[in-house]
Amino acid sequence: MGKKKGWKEKLAAANPPHVVTLDKAFAGVAAGKKLAIASPLMVKAYVEQIPRGHVASMLEMRQAFAKGLGADATCPTSSAIFLRIVAEAALEDIAAGTKAAAATPFWRIVDPRSVLAQKLSCGPDFVAHMRAIESIAD
Repeated sequence: MGKKKGWKEKLAAANPPHVVTLDKAFAGVAAGKKLAIASPLMVKAYVEQIPRGHVASMLEMRQAFAKGLGADATCPTSSAIFLRIVAEAALEDIAAGTKAAAATPFWRIVDPRSVLAQKLSCGPDFVAHMRAIESIAD
């Protein structure tokens, strides 16, 4: 059996963004509508443009992707998975010696009270700590 891919490998190996037309309703989007499927690299680029001391929501990110890709909505499930890949890849960078301030600032979009924060290898306390450093009020 091969070596399990690290998060940075998952980030680099992901499929490009694309749009599908739904055959049936999914995640609150009606059949026949266009659903954007982002990519981890697209999520990374979005997160990296959030200014220090500011936050964005998953909904805002998904709306921006849908608009940019000419879709009616963006898949919430894949977007959450891709955000986890981005966050865990940033944590791999930090573990390898990158200063947190130079890593992808996933804490600007991951709410420390969210299910995603609970799943991250750093846990919600790190997310809250990084938000406190940037004077982001929760």
